Amino acid sequence: MNNKNVSDANGLEQSAENVNSAEGAGSSSGAPKRIDQPLWQIRLKLAWKQFKANAALFAENKIGLVGLGIVVLFALMSFAYPILINTVWDPKIYDPITGFDPYAVQQPAPPSARHLLGTDPLGRDVLSQLLYSTGSEFLLGLVAACVTVVIATTVGAISAYYGGVVDMIFMRLADIIIMTPYVPIMVALSLLFDLQLIHLAFAIGILSGFGGTAVIIKSQALTVKVRTFIEAAKVAGGSSGHVIFSHIIPNLLPLSFLYMMFSVNSAIFSEAVLSFFGLLNIRMSWGLMIYTTQAAGYLIDMKRWWLIFPASISISLLCAGFYLMGRALDEVVNPRLRKR
Repeated sequence: MNNKNVSDANGLEQSAENVNSAEGAGSSSGAPKRIDQPLWQIRLKLAWKQFKANAALFAENKIGLVGLGIVVLFALMSFAYPILINTVWDPKIYDPITGFDPYAVQQPAPPSARHLLGTDPLGRDVLSQLLYSTGSEFLLGLVAACVTVVIATTVGAISAYYGGVVDMIFMRLADIIIMTPYVPIMVALSLLFDLQLIHLAFAIGILSGFGGTAVIIKSQALTVKVRTFIEAAKVAGGSSGHVIFSHIIPNLLPLSFLYMMFSVNSAIFSEAVLSFFGLLNIRMSWGLMIYTTQAAGYLIDMKRWWLIFPASISISLLCAGFYLMGRALDEVVNPRLRKR
């Protein structure tokens, strides 16, 4: 009897071992594995993978690389000024606002070893003015572009999601801004208020954000709104704010960054126009350099080319650089524009 019990117990133990081994084999072959990484790390890896794919597409576009090279060149110029003024240049001579070279025989002085781009009618070094203004132009363009993107993306997403009266109000406001001449608005603001560079950046960003950029972003948001994952988020109990800011707006960001590049051009051009008319309260800029040349009567004097060409070419090149980058990003955002 005891032998029978022992044999039964051994049989049960053997069966249990077989079952455990079978379960282990099944779990290693067919059962899903547990992911121990936190969700933010997974999202970060996916974002980095997408960034590398988009960077590879951007690198295939030669026009985009030319634009990127131009922008990087001007970025290096903006970093060069504080280094030169603190290590090489004498601030009494090379300060872009108060500098003066007492050794120059005439003003404006032509280019020389002492002043590579000559001096302006007030005896200030043109190269130091050019480098100093580069940082201001970057700050103006980037702030205006960021304000434009934030407002346009939010307005476009809200208009597309709610529709009805909300959409009508925002779109009629955009129509008013679009049909009103842009430069006269900025001239009127400059006459009414003491506009400095940061004020101008926010004014340009607000007008552009509520204007045509919002209409374009809204058209893209309408295509995102009808996708299945938006309906799934609503069925799961997501609030309107959660759906807009967690699901719609992230899918609008590629297009938003594309128009961010074009907003930089608008900001730089507006500053140049307003500074040329002397309507901005700023220390120095490319537009102000042209205004100083015009006020001294040298605007069309080609013998003194160094007074007009450095600032003019810089405005054109930087705007062209951001535009070319925008064209390349357009192919990254829109697959139908890519080469096959």
